[in-house]
Amino acid sequence: MNRFARKAAWLGGAALLVAAPAQADTLREALVEAYNTNPTLAAARAQQRAEDENPNIQRAQGLPNVTATGQYVEFVKPSPNSFAPTERLFSVGPDLTVPIYSGGAVKNGIAAAKERVVAGQASLRGTESAIFSQVVAAYMDVLRTQALVSLNANQVDVLSVNLQATQDRYEIGDLTRTDVAQSESRLALATADLRSAQANLILARETYIQLVGSAPDELEPPPPLPGLPANPIVAVDTALENNPDLLAARQRAEAAGFDTKAAGAGRMPSVSVFAGLDYNDYFGTLQGGAPGLSQTETTASTGVRFSIPIFQGGLPAARQRQAAERENAALEQVIATERDVIAQTRAAFSSYQASLQVIESSQKAVSAAELSLEGVRAENSIGNRTILDVLNAEQELLRARAQLVTARRNAYVAGFSLLAAIGKAEARDLGLDGGALYDPLTNYEAVNGRIWDWDRPDDAAATSTRTVDIPPANAEIPQDAAGLPQP
Repeated sequence: MNRFARKAAWLGGAALLVAAPAQADTLREALVEAYNTNPTLAAARAQQRAEDENPNIQRAQGLPNVTATGQYVEFVKPSPNSFAPTERLFSVGPDLTVPIYSGGAVKNGIAAAKERVVAGQASLRGTESAIFSQVVAAYMDVLRTQALVSLNANQVDVLSVNLQATQDRYEIGDLTRTDVAQSESRLALATADLRSAQANLILARETYIQLVGSAPDELEPPPPLPGLPANPIVAVDTALENNPDLLAARQRAEAAGFDTKAAGAGRMPSVSVFAGLDYNDYFGTLQGGAPGLSQTETTASTGVRFSIPIFQGGLPAARQRQAAERENAALEQVIATERDVIAQTRAAFSSYQASLQVIESSQKAVSAAELSLEGVRAENSIGNRTILDVLNAEQELLRARAQLVTARRNAYVAGFSLLAAIGKAEARDLGLDGGALYDPLTNYEAVNGRIWDWDRPDDAAATSTRTVDIPPANAEIPQDAAGLPQP
């Protein structure tokens, strides 16, 4: 295991948190809940199920079509030239049409629709990965802001004690009024920082509620990140093979190629066969009811119908040129998406490595700041350091600890973003439990080829959960909240 991989395992398992509560939310539980109840993901699945029907819609244009028509007519004023005048007529009959050849429009339309189904499935994977990335960031933001609130609250406590001690020493003439004012100023600033941190914590918790659908309670440490690439070259190679957005762009380009072929079918002949059966009833009024004439009749017909376009004002050529340019645009979009994926992957890898290095530096800074504060306090007690020196040392330690908290959050989020960029941040990759995973192929296989006109869908209903009944978030810190060790 390389140096960064070892750090990742350490980071994911325990670096951010010191003690895990007995019963707490886990990152896995948050991801499972978002997977099952997030409305954005549910809407994307519904959109994909709608996309699954497009092959059926295209295929229907090449299948037999049966219609039945009927009419009842009252001839108020019959034509005087009619050889068989009648006063009323009722007719009914079915008609069958079977397309034989359409110039490839149906075949290519079906092929394009199937490619877009595959593209939609890849896009759904991308949506899932994006939601998971947002959940991970929200989860880590709650942990980070809780730790920052704790640090700032501790700073307020320390500065309050420091102010009291300064005032006591001022009363006996050991310090000046300037020293008291400096302590009061730092306490006021620390109190303001605490209020800002509490506001950020409320925002982080509300974002978590929005994405996950429930309030964050006592959050546990996140698990180690699985399968991080060893270097940016491996990361890019993996992304080019697995990134769902890139796969979707490639499939859409394939679909656009079939669209170009289908657009050219407008200049080709079309052939179909037909058959019809007609029943007519004249209600005894044919030629005034003359004897010997049948007042009802049944006829049948069959034949072949063909159409050969001769001139359409350039419409087929314009449509095909338009489709070809859209195909060009889709091919260019593949390259644009590929560039974007490469840039995202390399940037995420770099950000992850940088965050790990920031963690190392911040840990050294915390240790040095703790030692410095201890020395400054000791020197102040014998008069070699001023109160301002002590206040500055305390502020430096707070900054170092806050930077360490933020670096640990950034490292985990950057690592997960790297997994998302290489196409390894979906439910199937993370081993989520909580029930069977959603497979878009299941619905496609269930609806593909269904040709019954009266096959009605279930009533539309939302499956995601609402958050209106969840109480507003607050800035309270759980007793055993995870965070950095307190001084």
